[in-house]
Amino acid sequence: MPVRVLVFGAHPDDAEFHCGGFLALHRQRGNVVRMISVTDGSAGHQTLDRPTLAQRRRLEASRAAAVIGCEVEVWKNLDGELEPTLAVRRDVIREIRRFRPDLVLTHRIHDYHPDHRAVATLVRDACYMVRVPNVVPDAKELPNDPVVACFADFFSQPAPFRADAKVDVAAVIETWSRMLDCHASQVYEWIPHTYGRGHEVPNDRAERLRWLPEFYPRPRGVARRFAPDLSLAEAFEISEYARKPTGDDMARLFLAP
Repeated sequence: MPVRVLVFGAHPDDAEFHCGGFLALHRQRGNVVRMISVTDGSAGHQTLDRPTLAQRRRLEASRAAAVIGCEVEVWKNLDGELEPTLAVRRDVIREIRRFRPDLVLTHRIHDYHPDHRAVATLVRDACYMVRVPNVVPDAKELPNDPVVACFADFFSQPAPFRADAKVDVAAVIETWSRMLDCHASQVYEWIPHTYGRGHEVPNDRAERLRWLPEFYPRPRGVARRFAPDLSLAEAFEISEYARKPTGDDMARLFLAP
């Protein structure tokens, strides 16, 4: 049976940034991947207004998903204003129940961005509740929790990231770059703008694809910090609030050779 992987990111590019290589590897094995952006991504730009940016980012998300042939959905909650409300929690529970994932990926609770923290809280609060019939009764309850794991980060307070699973993504770094390339409003416009002067973006697409892993060296940084035996890696922390994976689960879900 194919593994079913569901990703809850706060913004339309979060899944790609944090686990795009891992998702590409799953798709190479014929597994099913679905990416959810819990907000519309409409805040992050220096010139575009919210409606224009939201429409653009929805298209960017679709193009990025097409690179690896996975599903994607962008919800309508306002970027920068997400709260872990009961209404959004119900949406998360419905999504988990309807997709029936083996593995759910999301942010950690400890993060610089309030939207990231809100999504992490929403997923944590959906754990166990996905099994309770009288909670969100319009979507059939699950017999068991999926395994839930969090993206790697470099924050230390109140608890540093714990690398329970480490995945070598060197073979798919070009695919990772192609997925990020689709999010032009962010990787070529907004994020360089927030970094200030001295960050010139190439105009040629081939040059951009080579430039992306240098300007956004996340897989290299994750490997250096959490998997020093690898050159490029993505890593994940298993949530204690959902199903505890067995050794066989870890091998299957995190693509042991």
